[in-house]
Amino acid sequence: MIRNNNELFTKYRRIATGIRKKIVKMHAISNTSHIGSALSCVDILAGLYFSILRIDPKNPNYKNRDRFILSKGHAASALYATLAQRGFFSEEILEQYCIDGGKLSGHSTKACVPGVEASTGSLGHGLSIGIGMALAAKYDASKYRVFVLLSDGECDEGSVWEAAMFASHHKLDNLIAIIDYNKIQAFGRTKEVLNLEPFVDKWKAFGWEVKEIDGHDFQEILHVLKGIPFKEGKPSIAIAHTVKGKGISFMEDEVLWHYKSPNKEQLEIALRELSSL
Repeated sequence: MIRNNNELFTKYRRIATGIRKKIVKMHAISNTSHIGSALSCVDILAGLYFSILRIDPKNPNYKNRDRFILSKGHAASALYATLAQRGFFSEEILEQYCIDGGKLSGHSTKACVPGVEASTGSLGHGLSIGIGMALAAKYDASKYRVFVLLSDGECDEGSVWEAAMFASHHKLDNLIAIIDYNKIQAFGRTKEVLNLEPFVDKWKAFGWEVKEIDGHDFQEILHVLKGIPFKEGKPSIAIAHTVKGKGISFMEDEVLWHYKSPNKEQLEIALRELSSL
């Protein structure tokens, strides 16, 4: 039992720091991209997997589990690291991330390890997958909920808005979308590549119940996500304001870390910074 906000902050900061350390090691070993995208969503994943989701690492496929879809599949290292820390599989498997012959693909891939519900990475598809699951739960009178984590740049895709319209039409209040709004995408600032604002108003216009949160504030993340559905009969969406590369000073809010991976010296600096948190 967490008795106060300081205890809550300490608990989830420890969890998130452990996940971030795994991520930077994975990218250093594999020399692959998207570390910034992975680091920005860690605190959201920590809150989901260690508090919100109804899951069982020892029985990962039980029927009434909550489903989580990482629509921003290029941030797969964050999902793999979180699943390992939560006990779905051995942390040693993380060393096989995105290497020749390795078990873990560079984009989240179903069945490569327990806990991955869908293969993603072709942006704009994850919300539709989650909607299918949520609609099936309604038809089956099942109690599980479906959570979908999208990137902000992904919302450039028209398929996201088709899915958004479908979800509200079918009153899928067992569906919860979360936007990792780090405001940087592949080629620059989101507002410069294709401005999403007024972002909240767009989702409201499509029939969703919307809340904005600080995607790095554990108290806020848990408080808001424990209150789902935000409104009965409507899909819920949390627009989480985040920082790309969060936790590593030289990676934070830098578009280049959408592509770069840390060298040996940068890895040492990153791990030292994380250890000091």
